[in-house]
Amino acid sequence: MLNFILKIFWKLKRYHFLLISLHLFYLSLIGQDSTYVLNGLLLNAENSEVVPNAVIQLIGTNNYATSRKDGTFEIGPVTTKKFRLKVTHLSFQESLVDLDTSKLVQKRIVIYLFPRTITLNPIIVADNVIILDANSEYNQELKGKILHQKLGQTVGHTLKNEIGIAVRSMGPAPSRPVYRGLGQDRILIAEDGIKTNDLSATSPDHAVTVEPFTAERIEILRGPKVLMKASSTIGGLVNIVREEIPKQLHNSAHYTLGGYFESANLGRLLTFKTEIPLKIVQSRFEISKRVADDITTTIGKLKNSSSQNLSISSGLSYIKNGGYLGSALKVFELNYGIPGGFVGAHPFGVNIQLFKRQLNLETSWKLNNEKNVKANYSLTYYRHKELEYSGRIGSEYRIVTNSICASYALPEFSIFHHGLFGLDINHRDYSVGGYVFTPKSQSLNISAFAFQGLTRNKFDLDFAARLSYDVIKPLKEKFSKRIGWIRKKEFWSFSFSAAAIYQFSEILYIGGNLSRSSRSPTIEELFSEGPHLAAYSFEVGNPDLNLEQGWGSELFIHHKFDKFNFTINAFYNDLNSYIVPRNTGTINYQTFLPVYATSNEDVRLYGVESSIFLNLYKTLKLNLTFSHTIGEIKLNNKPLPQIPPAKGIVELNYINENLTTGFSIEWAMSQKRVDEFEEPTAGYGIVNYHFQYQFYIKKLINNFSINLDNILNKEYRNHLSRIKSIFPEAGRNLRIIYKVMI
Repeated sequence: MLNFILKIFWKLKRYHFLLISLHLFYLSLIGQDSTYVLNGLLLNAENSEVVPNAVIQLIGTNNYATSRKDGTFEIGPVTTKKFRLKVTHLSFQESLVDLDTSKLVQKRIVIYLFPRTITLNPIIVADNVIILDANSEYNQELKGKILHQKLGQTVGHTLKNEIGIAVRSMGPAPSRPVYRGLGQDRILIAEDGIKTNDLSATSPDHAVTVEPFTAERIEILRGPKVLMKASSTIGGLVNIVREEIPKQLHNSAHYTLGGYFESANLGRLLTFKTEIPLKIVQSRFEISKRVADDITTTIGKLKNSSSQNLSISSGLSYIKNGGYLGSALKVFELNYGIPGGFVGAHPFGVNIQLFKRQLNLETSWKLNNEKNVKANYSLTYYRHKELEYSGRIGSEYRIVTNSICASYALPEFSIFHHGLFGLDINHRDYSVGGYVFTPKSQSLNISAFAFQGLTRNKFDLDFAARLSYDVIKPLKEKFSKRIGWIRKKEFWSFSFSAAAIYQFSEILYIGGNLSRSSRSPTIEELFSEGPHLAAYSFEVGNPDLNLEQGWGSELFIHHKFDKFNFTINAFYNDLNSYIVPRNTGTINYQTFLPVYATSNEDVRLYGVESSIFLNLYKTLKLNLTFSHTIGEIKLNNKPLPQIPPAKGIVELNYINENLTTGFSIEWAMSQKRVDEFEEPTAGYGIVNYHFQYQFYIKKLINNFSINLDNILNKEYRNHLSRIKSIFPEAGRNLRIIYKVMI
């Protein structure tokens, strides 16, 4: 009996322990919080920039969240270990993320979003201070996949097919963009908003000291925005954005490795970039090396057109919530050839060796939630030598530039937004050696500028003004028999620009721009005197030049349908005392070079541009562009020199999320409206093919492009090439571009 009772007790005891254990486990589940809030950060997969204003949904629930300005978000409560998030944003591909929080050490995640493929020109966000609303239809931007596909040897080659853009060249290396027939320093080229401070604007043989391959994006800005950097509103600003001074602190290190090859000149490039966060300090380093042989055209090799360059930059920033304080040091070296073989040229061409050292300092701080103070300082040392085939120096240039710019962002008030005013000071020390007799000179520019935007219902208006004082002083004042009295020159100038856009409906926008433009003569335009070895010209300046000024106007209509968009843009510029160097038709018999003299002319430049986008099918897109500029002297209606012909692009693309491929026809009409001693050019049409594929291997983002330019090996000549009389442009050319990012 006792044994039976003990057995029953033992069985009850065993079940009791089991019940107690289950009860305690249940209590432990109740005692701990079974729900939690998930923290996350959204980043752009192509450049690691934060993504604000994205919508995050917890699938299967009505739980939504929106990412903040710094890309962070919180979503909850989450009640399960395994769940799915959906992230949507207008500018990025939709992302579905499956998570198992039991495998997470902390309830924090980072989600990378991949930009959508956009075939239309997007709205510009020019910097951290100003977002242009009324001006958005006036600006263009290359970034992401589109920039990757179009990358070329230089900035000019990269932009050559953008609407309104032509390329001035004297061989491949010294190419430079021209906009609506406007060149020289009417088109300002900057990196991260800081002027390049080279000599590329002064002569067709001088190269732009920028390596485009490592650019995050390239902006082509017009209208009021230009007055933040220059006084010539009818031109534009080409800004290469690479953020050499870091402005954001990454959560982890990022690396980029890239390569480039093209067959026409056996050009090859290798680049490496790294961005490493060090607590509250963000570092950045990049190095690029490019080598190109003589270019092959349809009629043979263009001798002495090879080049090689090295670009190195290093940046460091101290970053806090209120702003940043950073610096960047840049080294750029380029050796390249200028071909010979035509009248006035050296038989074997000329070689140019240049190098630039640039130190940039920048800071930006928030005084409160709305106000922002920004300042930067730049010191640039630039030097280049032009060497004859024998190695003897023909021309030598040395320029030291100091630049300071400070701006203050105004708080929003009523209908006013994005207000800003600032002060810009530039000092330039200019020296010339060799057989050029341009005197050593100094120039000083002091400018005050202001910008303001306003919005009222469906109407947006942006306007800006710039007041400038320029003084240009030769080291020694003297009288020259060729050009006259070389003396100190002073100029006061005022520029104004207003851009407006009105939204008539969801699909129709009409806008316009009116600007008062001014530009002071440069040292070269005033005081040049003597042979310019690589430009194959005897240059004669004019110390009596007046201030270039006039009015510019523009009108556009933009229609947006579901599958069909088009824009038509007409412009008219009326300029007094336009500064232009022209071939006089005479020869300097001491050097046997044609004489180019600089003078003031009253001119008009007008034309039309248009673009059409047609969605033929879900993945099949058609793009058409057209641009035409006419430039003439008002006194006699004679054509201005170096005005590009009418040109355009017809492009058919197949596009899905990771693949883009298609054909394009690049065409230009003949240019017979030429200056008296300028050579006309025939029209042409060339066929190109492009293929681009983006793929991912774990954390590696791979972007691969193949471009076949001038498939039919067509002979054609660029009207803005100074050597078009002896050689055409490149023949069939295979370009291969590859980037991998982590």
